[in-house]
Amino acid sequence: MAQDNPLPALGPPAYARWRASTIGEITERIERGVILDLIGEVGGRRVLDVGCGDGALAVDLLRRGAEVTGIDVSSAMIEAAKRRAAGLRGDIAFEIADARKLPFPDASFDVVTAITILCFIEDAQPVFREIARVLRPGGRLVIGELGKWSSWAAARRIRAWLGSPLWRAARFRTPGELRALASMAGLQTEIVRGAVYYPRCGFAARILTPWDRTFGRFTSIGAAFLALAAVKPAGAP
Repeated sequence: MAQDNPLPALGPPAYARWRASTIGEITERIERGVILDLIGEVGGRRVLDVGCGDGALAVDLLRRGAEVTGIDVSSAMIEAAKRRAAGLRGDIAFEIADARKLPFPDASFDVVTAITILCFIEDAQPVFREIARVLRPGGRLVIGELGKWSSWAAARRIRAWLGSPLWRAARFRTPGELRALASMAGLQTEIVRGAVYYPRCGFAARILTPWDRTFGRFTSIGAAFLALAAVKPAGAP
């Protein structure tokens, strides 16, 4: 298993710079709000955050009363997550692990989250299978992904054509593709929501943010971010 970041352009400093920018702060707030809405109440529940990055979502879930485990393939991310959680009260742990081979027994978690990791995995089916395996029957998966049909995706494709190794490695998926991946893993999709309908511009983000949730209720076309919630059927093994 890799012990360093396979995508160095997405290390902890890049996360910090993104959140410090106007566009990053607004966008992350919108995306986090959609994800938390779909997760719902987590008090007392066991949550696995797959591809936890620097631990921001995991810590948020801890503060909401969850028992949280975060995994990431990057040792730098795991160290950053541990620093973020240092001194907090509650049950939280981070470890290096590959999403395609989760080191947990079957039916270990009530909720699994996976935010913007599938876009850097060519074959996502093993990840979905592993998530379905570690979810308890009746448990919930919430994923967040980069939408395929948006101005953000178009700009990232141009950067890939111009030689960006990060965006050359990326794959953007449609709501239909995400639903299909969940279905093949035996999970039942409840909802797919879009978010981030503005271009990558701080001014546009400030102007259009109040309308973002409204757009998301009607269409996912043009959404830079897609969020899917699916459940493992109660009778599933």
